[in-house]
Amino acid sequence: MFKRTLVAAAAAASMAAVAIPASAQLTQQGGLVNVTVTDVSILNNFLNDTQIAALNNLNVPITVQVPVGIAANVCGVSAAVLGRAGSAAQCNATTGSRALAQSVNRQLLDQRR
Repeated sequence: MFKRTLVAAAAAASMAAVAIPASAQLTQQGGLVNVTVTDVSILNNFLNDTQIAALNNLNVPITVQVPVGIAANVCGVSAAVLGRAGSAAQCNATTGSRALAQSVNRQLLDQRR
């Protein structure tokens, strides 16, 4: 009886390992995707006037690293597709979001002050 319980537990553990979605695997590998923004105006609704002025002084395209969920949202790509790309994941932003704007602010704009 004890032996069957161990075999069942081992089988369940191996099935759980297989069932990890690609997005979770990417998160375990650092979870960042390079997102390129070629039209900075998609961020205007998410930044203040000073940040927009600083953003307009940057050469485009700009690239920031964001978590896979944010990248999937702003690029219109599924997290599974980005997850399959692994550490080479990258996409082009087609829409803005508060989270993308905050990443641009932290990674690019704060450096210019």
